[in-house]
Amino acid sequence: MKVPAFLVSIGHYCTEKARGAKEILKEGDGKVTASFFVMGLGQMLYRQYAKGALYLIIQILFVVYFVLTGAADLFGLFTLGSKESNEWYGVQGDNSVVMLIMGLLALILTVFYLVLYIANIKDCYRTQCASETLRKASSFKEDVSNLFDKSFYKTALALPVAGVMVFSVLPILFMIMIAFTNYGGDIIPPALVDWVGLANFNKILSLGQFAPTFFKIFGWNMLWAVLSTAINYFAGLGLALLLNKKCVKGKAIWRAFPVLAYAIPGFITLLGFKFMFSYGGPINYYLSLMGQDKIGFLSLDAKWSSRLIGLAVNAWISVPSTMLLATGILSNLSPDLYEAARVDGASAFRQFRKITLPYVIFATTPVLISQFIGNFNNFGIFYFLRGGLYSDGYFLASDTDLLINWLYNMSIDNNYYSVGAAISLVIFIITSVISLGVYILSPAYKEEETFR
Repeated sequence: MKVPAFLVSIGHYCTEKARGAKEILKEGDGKVTASFFVMGLGQMLYRQYAKGALYLIIQILFVVYFVLTGAADLFGLFTLGSKESNEWYGVQGDNSVVMLIMGLLALILTVFYLVLYIANIKDCYRTQCASETLRKASSFKEDVSNLFDKSFYKTALALPVAGVMVFSVLPILFMIMIAFTNYGGDIIPPALVDWVGLANFNKILSLGQFAPTFFKIFGWNMLWAVLSTAINYFAGLGLALLLNKKCVKGKAIWRAFPVLAYAIPGFITLLGFKFMFSYGGPINYYLSLMGQDKIGFLSLDAKWSSRLIGLAVNAWISVPSTMLLATGILSNLSPDLYEAARVDGASAFRQFRKITLPYVIFATTPVLISQFIGNFNNFGIFYFLRGGLYSDGYFLASDTDLLINWLYNMSIDNNYYSVGAAISLVIFIITSVISLGVYILSPAYKEEETFR
């Protein structure tokens, strides 16, 4: 079995880093060894005082932080507190959630410090190599100048990376950690939260009140993601092919109508469709004028009618974007290919299957994967169409809810935070495995040079 290229790249990267570390440990002199114990000391011994002083200040600041609060925060990450509050006696206890957040922040800061610590050692070793080969080592002024020249990408990305770590990575890690605690229900600060391991995942996957609902919703979620992605993709592609026909007059006008539907905010469209299909909406109004009974398209017992309406509404919102994407891609497809196919006697369908479809799928595979993930986690469709309903046989969910809707119902409305976090982690694993597997098996990955 052929190993995927990205795994080979990761293996080569790790091997290269291990080789570099082994070389530093073996060939480094006493000044490099000094930088292992005191950041910047090696640079100072090489008379790079400004650079060495900067590294030393970083180490001093981190040690002060670690002594004052960092060590306690990291310890609190493992214990989540031990002192319970008692309002009657005025005892202020530990807040487990705050301790978890502060512990994760301390962990991120420690990782940043370790990165700078390793950079300090590598810089000192580079200085040693330069001195041994009678080359001039870069000065502090040259290093600063380089950060605004050859290594400007590091300067430009430093602030965004720090922001991503604090505002994106930290919340994600917090959600993952919550999945392994008993946070939620009656256990909310000031009550102490404890680590429970895989207990929340056992609740979801084993017999109990969560498991039947999880598997029902998961089955429908997968069906919804596949159907909605296929409908949106092929409907958009078909519309683009239709509007590319030479016989179609006024193409700009016809393209404008789907774009208008796409331009209207999604929640307004969803609320409009909800009103249309409600008991008091125009569809049931005209049914009653024709002497027919009103139909509960979105009522509690309307399972498949609600699901079909959801697919149709999602197509109404999403098809225009696919149409615009396919239109741009088809404009780059050479007409000579179709001319040659017609000369060989290929039918229109065969031209589509052998020329158009492979090319479009090759060019849009990443977009197709993102659409699948977006549909899998499409919170708004059934929340606005049918939110707030709980069906029989479902725990805090309806028969049209997706996993993301169920997560919201349990976490926000019913305080099952830990179980909701476990569900979100399961969603992440499912979507990651599917998207990565599809991409690796797709022609866009395996046959990258095909259309170049």
